[in-house]
Amino acid sequence: MGPKPKKSGSKKITKAERLRQQQEEEERRLKEEEEARVKHEKEELERLETQRIEKEKWQKLEAKDLERRNMELEELTLLELCFPYAERLKQEDRALAQWKHYIQCDGSPDPSVAPEINTFISLWKEETNETFEEVIEKSKLVLSLIETLKLVLRETPPSDLSEKNVAQYQGSILELQELLQLKFNIATEILLRHASTLADLDSGNMEKIIQDENVTLYVWANLKKNPRYRTIKFSDTQIGFEIPRVLATSDIALRLLHTCYDHVSPLRPAPAASQEKALEEEQDVGTAEAAGQAQEALEEAPQLPNNADTSETRTQEAGDPQEEAIALEDSEAQKSELGLKLLSAAVLEAQLLLLENVLEKPMLFEDNEVDLCQFMPLGGIYHLDILELPPQCRPIRGWVMVQILKEGLQKHSYPPDTMEDSNDAENNFPPIEVTLKVHQNVIFFEDPMVARWDAEDQHWKTDGISNVVYASKQKLITFSLDTLGPVTLIQDAHVHMPYQSWELQPLDEDKVLLTVTTVFAEMQIHIKEELFMLAAVKLGNKERVSLLEGKWMTHISFITALKEAGLNIFPSNYSHFYVIINNKFASVELKAYRQMALLSSAFAYGWSKWNLLCDSHRVVFKKN
Repeated sequence: MGPKPKKSGSKKITKAERLRQQQEEEERRLKEEEEARVKHEKEELERLETQRIEKEKWQKLEAKDLERRNMELEELTLLELCFPYAERLKQEDRALAQWKHYIQCDGSPDPSVAPEINTFISLWKEETNETFEEVIEKSKLVLSLIETLKLVLRETPPSDLSEKNVAQYQGSILELQELLQLKFNIATEILLRHASTLADLDSGNMEKIIQDENVTLYVWANLKKNPRYRTIKFSDTQIGFEIPRVLATSDIALRLLHTCYDHVSPLRPAPAASQEKALEEEQDVGTAEAAGQAQEALEEAPQLPNNADTSETRTQEAGDPQEEAIALEDSEAQKSELGLKLLSAAVLEAQLLLLENVLEKPMLFEDNEVDLCQFMPLGGIYHLDILELPPQCRPIRGWVMVQILKEGLQKHSYPPDTMEDSNDAENNFPPIEVTLKVHQNVIFFEDPMVARWDAEDQHWKTDGISNVVYASKQKLITFSLDTLGPVTLIQDAHVHMPYQSWELQPLDEDKVLLTVTTVFAEMQIHIKEELFMLAAVKLGNKERVSLLEGKWMTHISFITALKEAGLNIFPSNYSHFYVIINNKFASVELKAYRQMALLSSAFAYGWSKWNLLCDSHRVVFKKN
């Protein structure tokens, strides 16, 4: 056997080598930890430095933004001074208008002065022999006086109107309206006395039409009493009546008095100062305290001397005329500034009153009563009357003799008040068919509804009216009435609400274009400073020419004119009961409107669909 092979294996590591290896590993580990620590510290320092730089950058940006905000706030404060300045200019304009009327001396009374308007009413009552043409001519002055009083009630802020003044103005309006209708009745009686001399040669009956821009009279006198003459049409028009046999054989006259104005509907209550204070307590706008503080500061401010003697005495006490003059100038500036604050608070409250929604409806209406908060009369009032024919004038030996009835013009009862059986009344006294012409300047976007005035209940009602047919192309409406009286055509006041869209675009300095698109129409309105003009009206795909186009008006007159034309795009305090919208708080709306008004000459604004989705505390619109 040969020799045995040697066992293979690693060399045995000595203890010294093992210690050396452990020491090297420990040193390597420490070195790596040190490098990691140094790297971490370096990264931390770099992170902190980056944070410091970013923080300093944001601080600079915040400081710059704060400075910009402060500058914008100062600019906004200066810009918002235009609101009290504008109100002060309006007050000066109202005072100047009164002064111009005073020095004009044209014989017309100032309707805001009670003695003058009372004297005018008393003197006109004494004139009893005026013809219808003369009354129509005088009515132009009366209508201007009524319109002036209504403008005063609408334009004057509630804080400047006392309850006494409101009651005086509304009382004068009612007296003028009643007197004007009385004068029309007297003039109609005078006209009917001469019916026999104005009789038509063919029919033998009297027919007369007197037309003016505000009033149109259609009158027919039954002189022949022909039972077969039951269809009455005035001249070449389709306007007229279809009367039953019992009226065709009666000694009566039919009158259709169409007035373009509405003196039948009750006046809307104007907010007086006491009502405004009651509303202020309910509104959380924070201006009442500011106004109170400004008033206290104004009372504590030093008073200016009333005469030269007081001024000289104070100058002697002060000893330095220049210091006294400076003090007086400071006092005047302080009083002016506080006065502007008070005026600004009053303007803010007046504007909030226009936007604030009422919490409850003013009253509940029955099924046949017309809610004037939901509907509005259009095209004026049609006064339909059956009159007793007065005694006729008779020429005797060169004289004209006529019997004057003490009771004046009398209405013929139809059906008679003594009728008890309703079936007999329907058979013997059937309804009277009436055909009317819709006013040419009024647009109905839906078939109009006919309403009659109930003098006893003081309401417009829809009962007692049947067989309503509306021919939109001819603008004729035919219906049957149980009893004749004042009637009107009504339309939903919110037919154009809510808007489909709106845009406000700048045209020039202090001039913008407002475009409102509704379901039925698109209206373009030019606004220049404090004047408004209807630029164009588009109904569907057709352009419509309106008499309002091209006429500059103040905002109250413009709103009234658009409403009377059937183009009501102005919501009221009650509109939220009839239109489903996302109501906003009045203070939020007012702030948005003010900012838009201040910047409308430089930026364009438009509607946004997101405004319907946000809550009542936010208003969303587009700005370009």
